[in-house]
Formats: sequence, structure tokens, C-alpha cells
Amino acid sequence: MLVTAMLPCQAFGLSRADTPSPAYAPEFGIARPPIGFVRFCAENPQECKKVPGGSKRLAMDPGRWNMLYQVNTYVNGKIMPVSDMELYGESERWAFPVDAGDCEDYLLLKKHYLEELGFPPAALLITVVLDENKEGHAILTVATDQGDYVLDNRRNDITRWRDTNYTFLKRQSQSDPRAWVALLREKTIAYGTVGSSNAH
Repeated sequence: MLVTAMLPCQAFGLSRADTPSPAYAPEFGIARPPIGFVRFCAENPQECKKVPGGSKRLAMDPGRWNMLYQVNTYVNGKIMPVSDMELYGESERWAFPVDAGDCEDYLLLKKHYLEELGFPPAALLITVVLDENKEGHAILTVATDQGDYVLDNRRNDITRWRDTNYTFLKRQSQSDPRAWVALLREKTIAYGTVGSSNAH
């Protein structure tokens, strides 16, 4: 079970000069989507449909940074961290949370809110990582013109992907939300199902 960290507001409006290299997470071919994601799409096809056109990398400004922060902190404070087994009696279930859920549920709600605020779906990418303890975890990557940033239920600040201490395994493709790409050059096949049962 995760404990949501409540951190103070941090400055936004980051410049390109502040962004480390590489600013964008590299991609290494296709990857298998998490089982929970496949089931979620089958039950909620409208949430996984391909949207033609639109910007893949979001042009950021102070207003958008503020919206990202507000959505991240709001959902982190609204949802209580609870495992799927405790909530649904299942080892893995992705769903929009009402007042409790695990890491995938947090990011689904954040993605939904941000899309309602006008953020392009192709810039909001569900991502599977290994955390500092080498355990599966799921976060929301925001693909911006200043780099890839992370919305995480474990912290309220918006973090550059390279500053998370996570090992990035795979994420949704920007061109097709049902397709996934590998973010790790080696052992891509072995990590194909990470996040399907233990990303909390």
C-alpha cells in the first residue's frame, strides 16, 4: 500500500536550460501492455480510442504548469491509497477511483481530469516503472516541449522523468493509446508484464 506524500508547492515555469539531457525518455520498440490496462480498455473503449491529429508534445506555459500541479495535488489528496485486493477482492483491476485506489487508479483519474481541461491525450502517457525498491509502480508521463515530466501519487511536485530514481520500463505510444513502447533497451521481453499485478 502506498502512502501519499504531501509536499509543499514548488516553482513552475521551468526553462529549457533547466532540463537535463536527455529531456525525453528514449523508446526502444514495442512492448506488451499491462494486463490490467488491456482489461480497462476492453471495459472502457472510449478511454483508449485513437484521437487523430493534435500535438503530441504539449507546449507548456505557467498556466498549464499550474493546472498540472493542481490536478496532481487534488487527486493525491482526494484518493486514499488502497490495494486492488482490499478494494475489489482482485489482484489487479484498473478503474476510475471514487475515494480509494492504487497507483493506476490515481493516474487514470488525473489523465481524465487533464483531458477535460484540454490537455491532448497523446501527451498524457500511462507509464510502468520499477521504484527504488525494484517494485512495480505506475505513473503518468506528460510529454512536453520541455521534456518528459511525471505525475506520481507518491509526491505532489511535478518531476522530470530522470529525477525520479525510477527505472522506466514501458509506456503508452503517443501515436496509438492501445499500443505500448519499451523504455528499457535490455530485458524488454522479461519486463513485458511488469505492472500487471504489483504496480501499487
